[in-house]
Amino acid sequence: MLQSLAGSSCVRLVEQHRSAWCFALLVLGYLLYLVFGAVVFSSVELPYEDLLRQELGKLKQRFLEEHACLSEQQLEQFLMRVLEASNYGVSVLSNASGNWNWDFTSSLFFASTVLSTTGYGHTVPLSDGGKAFCIVYSVIGIPFTLLFLTAVVQRIIVYVTRRPVLYFHIRWGFSKQIVAIIHAIVLGFITVSCFFLIPAAIFSVLEDDWNFLESFYFCFISLSTIGLGDYVPGEGYNQKFRELYKIGITCYLLLGLIAMLVVLETFCELHELKKFRKLFYVKKDKEEDQVHIMEHDQLSFSSISDQAASMKDDQKANEPFVTSQSPTSNDSSLNN
Repeated sequence: MLQSLAGSSCVRLVEQHRSAWCFALLVLGYLLYLVFGAVVFSSVELPYEDLLRQELGKLKQRFLEEHACLSEQQLEQFLMRVLEASNYGVSVLSNASGNWNWDFTSSLFFASTVLSTTGYGHTVPLSDGGKAFCIVYSVIGIPFTLLFLTAVVQRIIVYVTRRPVLYFHIRWGFSKQIVAIIHAIVLGFITVSCFFLIPAAIFSVLEDDWNFLESFYFCFISLSTIGLGDYVPGEGYNQKFRELYKIGITCYLLLGLIAMLVVLETFCELHELKKFRKLFYVKKDKEEDQVHIMEHDQLSFSSISDQAASMKDDQKANEPFVTSQSPTSNDSSLNN
């Protein structure tokens, strides 16, 4: 008897705080996913880092042996300066000296990566004035970009998602949920093909040092706004039509970001995902809902009564003028 009561009380407690338990599981799952990613990246990348360190150490030692007149301290200072310039997007290599990082097309590409929060990091402001302007430009430009993308996606999704789903639902009588799922899958496949697979094939041809996997990796890192900056197109020495190529990449990033947002919004509108998201939301209390409903009803009733009173006043004002009789005259007329 006691066990059944305890079990029912536990079930009742879980049901009452279901949203909190789901949220706790969500936080725990996210932390475990972070740890899982750290373990995998560490186990995969650490051996390659060790090999690269050993190779660089051997090259440095061989260079010092071949140039005995150069001390290790002088070489360290030179390498530190070269690496510092490389972090600012300036290379000392002869095959990269002809590419300017701050011409108009490169600056346009940089502005697009800043406003879209992609931020490859291969080019950064050098002067204090450029850094200050970048702060002000980003503070204004990033919310402006979010507003622009939200407005564009809201208009596109009406014609791309909602109207096609309603058309098949009303015209052919299919279930709206099934049509929405099939439509989301087809739209995702088209987006992956047009903005990942095809551009990856194009980049693998235009970029000499990129294979298909590296090109696909660049497309994903860019359109997901991760922007690691290890692969940046248009930076080759023999790049043909570099200015036009940079403008094309800027347009690709903007259109691809809009397409990604449309696909995400389409999946978020699925009924199943909405139900799944509600598991982690805080539910409103019934008393608060009743208070809000009562306040809403009071406001509506008061507004209706105010409107009725104003209408009566308007009717009285529009009526023809009639002279009022005094009470004494009314009484005398009644007596007569």
